[in-house]
Amino acid sequence: MIELHSKGGSAGHAGGKAQTGTTWKQHFSFSLFFLFLAGSSISPLAAQTPSPSPAIPQANPRVTWPDTFVSRLKIWALIETLNAELLAADSATLTLDKWCRDHQLAPGAQILARRTDTEQKPLTPQQRNDLRIGTEEPVAYRRVALHCGDLVLSEAENWYVPSRLTPAMNEALEQTDSAFGRVVRPLAPQRHTFSARILWHPLPDGWEMAMPENPVQAAPRPADPPVPPLEIPAHLLEHRALLSTSEHQPFSLVIETYTSGILSFRSR
Repeated sequence: MIELHSKGGSAGHAGGKAQTGTTWKQHFSFSLFFLFLAGSSISPLAAQTPSPSPAIPQANPRVTWPDTFVSRLKIWALIETLNAELLAADSATLTLDKWCRDHQLAPGAQILARRTDTEQKPLTPQQRNDLRIGTEEPVAYRRVALHCGDLVLSEAENWYVPSRLTPAMNEALEQTDSAFGRVVRPLAPQRHTFSARILWHPLPDGWEMAMPENPVQAAPRPADPPVPPLEIPAHLLEHRALLSTSEHQPFSLVIETYTSGILSFRSR
């Protein structure tokens, strides 16, 4: 069974409310008015036929989101979209490949893994039980930052059983920057998610109760002050999962933390 968790009271969330809550509330009616008037929808959740993508620029400048209701709503939709795509997929690597390509985060749009581990991290008895291995079975540990260009999209911890991979796979994992999901793809892995936690909610609790009764009548003010950028925490989403072969033999445990890099694109 997949257990889904949602943490609404994290430090990042609470800090965001204290620092930026007043700003987005001031712009709430104005933003929602245009959202309704234009009949707009949140495009990441809509099933649309993609138009041909323009050429990806050589350098994708860092993107800031304005601290408005519409921005927060879009970011919430993006986090939930990535969460759903990961839950539906057997490969987080291929899911991030597609995210990188669809949002034009970098030329090439292929995820690379840069190792950040400095020492081995042992498995707990429960983790060994999940992998169905004894106390003496060797286990390798790999901690990486998954990059799309120079953007870190995910930080991943991975425990895998070398005896259940081929020698070529073990060599690639030890000596190259290939992402784990790409290396083990010949095993036709199946992904079983233990938990998926949203670490930050862009909208505060009770936001839906503050919606105006008739947004169309909420006239915009003639001049609004400049909107400050939204402060987005580094970590947005966490998944814990078990990978098994097509014969249902488990071979890897992963903990993946998805970062604010997933939002570093220019919307159109």
